Amino acid sequence: MIYMDNGATSYPKPPEVIEKMIDVITGYCANPGRAGHYMASKTAHEIYKSRIALARLFNIGDPRQLVFTKNCTEAINLALKGILKEGDHVIATSMEHNSVIRPLRELERKGISTTFVKCAEDGSLEPAKVVEAIRTGRSTGNTKLIVMTAASNVTGTKMPVEEVGRIAVRNGILFMVDGAQGAGHMDLDVRKNHIDILAAPGHKGLLGPQGTGFLYVRSGIDVDTLTEGGTGNRSCEEKQPRDFPEGYEAGTVNAPGIIALGTAANVINKIGIEAVEEHERRLTEKLQRGLEEISGVCLYGPENTYRKTAVVAINIEGMDCEKAAAMLNDKYGIAVRAGFHCSCMAHRTIGTEETGCIRICPGFYTSEKEIDEVIRAVREIAEGR
Repeated sequence: MIYMDNGATSYPKPPEVIEKMIDVITGYCANPGRAGHYMASKTAHEIYKSRIALARLFNIGDPRQLVFTKNCTEAINLALKGILKEGDHVIATSMEHNSVIRPLRELERKGISTTFVKCAEDGSLEPAKVVEAIRTGRSTGNTKLIVMTAASNVTGTKMPVEEVGRIAVRNGILFMVDGAQGAGHMDLDVRKNHIDILAAPGHKGLLGPQGTGFLYVRSGIDVDTLTEGGTGNRSCEEKQPRDFPEGYEAGTVNAPGIIALGTAANVINKIGIEAVEEHERRLTEKLQRGLEEISGVCLYGPENTYRKTAVVAINIEGMDCEKAAAMLNDKYGIAVRAGFHCSCMAHRTIGTEETGCIRICPGFYTSEKEIDEVIRAVREIAEGR
């Protein structure tokens, strides 16, 4: 199988990640923070080392401000529902994933208001439009938060994170980034980019296991809990503590996954995020240029591969995208994703709301030979062979 679905989850995982999970499960996997014996203490220590590794990758000053979640969706829900209150106004973009759109729609029922800034047809965002959407009048509700994806999961289009971060700072607005398609694929520096809140999955660009993710919240931001229960500290108190991170990690955490995620973060730290980004960009460039030469293939998103992550969205003229994806799988052994990618608003933005599209996502372990095979397969399908 030629795996080109890294936008959904990365494959394969680094050998170090697999080895670490086995080591945790077989060696010491006890319940962290719930006991003082060696195995529990070892598990807690290794989890904290994962916080440190991720903090280093994203330039987070205090690793304790990083809360582990089961995925990016949970992290986004924790932030949006824990921070926003009735009367607040939120700005988002038309390229957001349903993990942002749906919680915001639910919160609209509870008195918040939203503005989705329209992006260009290639998915790019003009920062000036964010400025225009800011509300300051009491009658309309002040803008409390700007939330945006780091990069589109449909087209790979990178958003102007640093520029919007500066806009948020100048206007006293919280800035939140959905790092689902950016973390591990591009530099996300919470201090340089003025990011107050960052949500990310562990299993995509970070090369960690499924069932892992995290939420970073800058110190001083008040967040309500999403889940209440055992925390291992303040056990005699009936009310959920608000201490970071324990108060937001109720119940037993996914210790093997979290510790292995820390190992994955160290792999990326060792390689360097700039090297990862450039490697994936070259693969994307090769793929995109090859597909552009095929008659009947329509590409979406930026032509300039410096303006996108490793995502290439296409359609083949006269063919349903789901059928084309099935042919790639059944005849050529190539795994891609077709459809609407849980991003209805993004498809309306790029003009594929009626058709959806095929999403081809190379990853860090993709070879140039595999790129050649994908181009060859798409050419044969497009030519009707």
